[in-house]
Amino acid sequence: MTKPDNPIGQVADRLLKIEMELRQLGLWESKPPPEEAFQSTQPFCIDTLEFHQWLQFVFVTRMKVIIESDHPLPAISGIAPMAEEHFRGRPEPGSALVRELEEIDRLLSGG
Repeated sequence: MTKPDNPIGQVADRLLKIEMELRQLGLWESKPPPEEAFQSTQPFCIDTLEFHQWLQFVFVTRMKVIIESDHPLPAISGIAPMAEEHFRGRPEPGSALVRELEEIDRLLSGG
């Protein structure tokens, strides 16, 4: 069990909050996209996945594996700006999700 004041515990808590926000926005999907959607070479699989799909099926999934496998956390993260761009002009209010991602970015980047 991780302590809340350790970075891994804090990141794990944020991942749960990201999942909760995606569910609240109605963007959490029960089935992953087809396997070929994950073969993109573009950042955030922008040409094959919606941002929320990338967040759920790539970022959250990989971060959970890193934490569960006791691997070192990534040393840098810049997801919040992508989320801000994604939600600009969309009907979903993504501000709470963006705040959670800003916190993840801060935790991972050591800020």
